[in-house]
Amino acid sequence: MQQRLTMGLIGENISRTRLPAALEIMCAQHGLTLSFTPIDSKGDDGFDFDATVARLIADGWDGVTVTHPFKLNAAKAAGNHAPQGAGGTRLAASNLLKFSSPLIAYNTDYSGFIHMWRRLSDRAPGHVAMAGAGGVASAIGPALIQLGAESITIWDVDDVRADELARSLGPTAQAIRIAEAEAACASSDGLINATSLGMAGYGGTAFEPHWLTHASWAFDAVYTPNMTPFLTAAKSAGLTCLSGFSLFQSMAIETFTTYTGLPVDGDDIIGKLEALRPDD
Repeated sequence: MQQRLTMGLIGENISRTRLPAALEIMCAQHGLTLSFTPIDSKGDDGFDFDATVARLIADGWDGVTVTHPFKLNAAKAAGNHAPQGAGGTRLAASNLLKFSSPLIAYNTDYSGFIHMWRRLSDRAPGHVAMAGAGGVASAIGPALIQLGAESITIWDVDDVRADELARSLGPTAQAIRIAEAEAACASSDGLINATSLGMAGYGGTAFEPHWLTHASWAFDAVYTPNMTPFLTAAKSAGLTCLSGFSLFQSMAIETFTTYTGLPVDGDDIIGKLEALRPDD
């Protein structure tokens, strides 16, 4: 009798997610049946994250994956069982809740970013400028430190949030105001968009095209569309571009193994997941 993996995705504007298709590929290799339900909060002004998680637990789900804008809520829901980064430091955000007893939060943005970077590069990230200080940034920041980044400069529309993230990351990181972002980009090796700008349904970019002329690489955490306005401009400027889809591939692998405890052949699965790469 086949085993069933019952889970879903909580987030806003998630209709184009490729996560269920990615998990189907890995489930098929292990004879698992996937039951995946998206829970889109867009247009629901009264959406209650904690009440939704409680209902899913009562319904017998194995867990739920979480995306923008609920990653901070997910970490708080797990309490003392929040996700951990390098050296056992607690991460402020989670994108996966496993409905064990007790409820445990994980962050496959953190582990996925490290997996993605090491798969694509054998060098350290250097000096990094990062737009955004929310859920995904709170995972990428510790991942950059684990990978040996020399410095991380952070800005956000919420100055307090940027200050708090930089303080949590320690002396490697500093927070600046948005007005200082252009100067920060001019002295950085890598540029990271950790905001929702550029996402399908949002549009826009956190980086003006003339900010991109000094860096050598760019990463956008947005993976739908594949080439955001930021990455399109970065490619035109000659930067090495890491798309959010590359992170998605690594994150999907980490998600499957976290839910099931089953191994996957990373190289083989990465190749199969390429079929899901967005055309736009």
